[in-house]
Amino acid sequence: MAGIERETPIPSEIKLHRKSRVLELIYDNGERFELDFEFLRVFTPSAEARGHAPGQEILQTGKRGIDIERLEPVGTYALRPVFSDGHDSGLYSWDMLYNLGRHRDELWQEYLNQIEARGLSRDVDTTSRPAATGGSCGHHH
Repeated sequence: MAGIERETPIPSEIKLHRKSRVLELIYDNGERFELDFEFLRVFTPSAEARGHAPGQEILQTGKRGIDIERLEPVGTYALRPVFSDGHDSGLYSWDMLYNLGRHRDELWQEYLNQIEARGLSRDVDTTSRPAATGGSCGHHH
């Protein structure tokens, strides 16, 4: 694991907004990021989702209504959110959170493009359980 880079800003305040499902990060330098729970869940750094090599990532789907039940600090370098779908193996380091905040819009757009390209949905979770085999899905062209 990479150590903390000295220049990685550490948030001075972290707020969990449950109603709006947003994690707010406030930094001493005046920067402020709002990361949706869904966004955080989709970009989880956990090994299951990321795969162990490039190209093995599993696109996370159906996370639109996800909640974060609690945030657990991991040492002084990361947060471990416990999501309402039971996912709790993602360790979000400060530099990862900062990068997610900085690049939120383009990351999100890329995610939406990927979901669309694969005919997947933010409302239908295809990652957490095995896909049903056989049967048609009703697409007749």
